[in-house]
Amino acid sequence: ENADGKYISPFHDIPLFAASKEDKEIPAKRSKTTGSEVLFNMVVEVPRWTNAKMEIATEEPLNPIKHDIKKGKLRYVANIFPHKGYIWNYGALPQTWEDPNHMDNITGCCGDNDPIDVCEIGSKIRSSGEIVQVKVLGVLALVDEGETDWKIIAISADDPEAQKIHGKYFYIDDVRKHKPGYLEATVDWFQLYKVPDGKPENHFAFNGEFKNKDFAVEIIKSTHEHWKALLHKKVDGGTIKCTNILVSGSPFCCSEEDARSIVQSAPAFMNGGSVSPEVDSWYFFPK
Repeated sequence: ENADGKYISPFHDIPLFAASKEDKEIPAKRSKTTGSEVLFNMVVEVPRWTNAKMEIATEEPLNPIKHDIKKGKLRYVANIFPHKGYIWNYGALPQTWEDPNHMDNITGCCGDNDPIDVCEIGSKIRSSGEIVQVKVLGVLALVDEGETDWKIIAISADDPEAQKIHGKYFYIDDVRKHKPGYLEATVDWFQLYKVPDGKPENHFAFNGEFKNKDFAVEIIKSTHEHWKALLHKKVDGGTIKCTNILVSGSPFCCSEEDARSIVQSAPAFMNGGSVSPEVDSWYFFPK
């Protein structure tokens, strides 16, 4: 639910750009800034130091956040020594989509069919479903099983260290200065996290080099355009569910009543409450 108590899709109905206080329209006409920075909304899927692979369920109506299942089993990431679980608050930028039918001319691979991923490196441990306004710092180009899987590096705008990272172009250099070893650990984690499952190491474009803020923002804008095409039926999204209540002009837009019906017709544990031991997955809609 959003602040007005309406059921929404965290994939489609939360704006990509953080709105200014004066502008609550969807999409926002004016973006919130800190200094000269445009801020983005991040949907937190996985809190730092946890292992459960929570993610926006792109193939289910209204796209609840769900514990991912593979081959009938709940998915968890292994602890990659010396790390415990995910080493950042991990999530996605809403209203972005890495089109699996679009070959990236940089990586030479198609998109992974998901919203673009975000690694938030602030000091606070966030909650799954929390919406955080973030400052983009750079991007890592992961090539995961032949698919382009961009990893945006960002920090919460209200984090005490956010103001220390202020270089005009090379925020990544400031990250190395103020959080030594964090970027190297990030590359190591993404390279190795699937190895305990018997899969090979992942690879990176640019030999694992982090690209700067401006490069990252261009990637975000590109995936936002792919999402727009998806929501306005200009491309075939396959099994992606585009149901939304706030995207103006989208043929997938439904009424508040329809959204409520979708949620209320789902199993009871989806609509609040605790999870019983018999339930092998769980969902919720972020506020």
